[in-house]
Amino acid sequence: MSGQRKSIVILMADDDPEDRMLARAALAESHLANELREVEDGEQLLHYLRREGKYSDPATSPTPGVILVDLNMPRVDGRTAIGQIKADPQLRHIPIVVLTTSAAETDIFRSYALGVSSYITKPVTFEGLVAVMASFGRYWFEIVELP
Repeated sequence: MSGQRKSIVILMADDDPEDRMLARAALAESHLANELREVEDGEQLLHYLRREGKYSDPATSPTPGVILVDLNMPRVDGRTAIGQIKADPQLRHIPIVVLTTSAAETDIFRSYALGVSSYITKPVTFEGLVAVMASFGRYWFEIVELP
């Protein structure tokens, strides 16, 4: 292993601006150089991935290598968005990691049944989130081979 991290776009779908800000800060703190793109709900996530509306330009809305999804969002929730992504032949190859406050077994089982790659319960502290993001980065950008 060369130890060099791949530069991959991370697309985060979370309706809470503070959670997005904390994730962005945790990624920076864990020294991940990856570009983070953000959307506020499942509807925007689907528009981004399908290059619709304000996301039509690939230069400003690059295809993500990994998607981080919160389950509980307005308009289109994470579960519905995941189902639509995994049903789409053009999008289903993109790994999805659930990053949510829910530790409910039903959410965990349903998410994996929908085809997510990983399920992470959000830590309650910033330090915990930094540790999670560092592990996330090591796994997805140093170990795994992405399509």
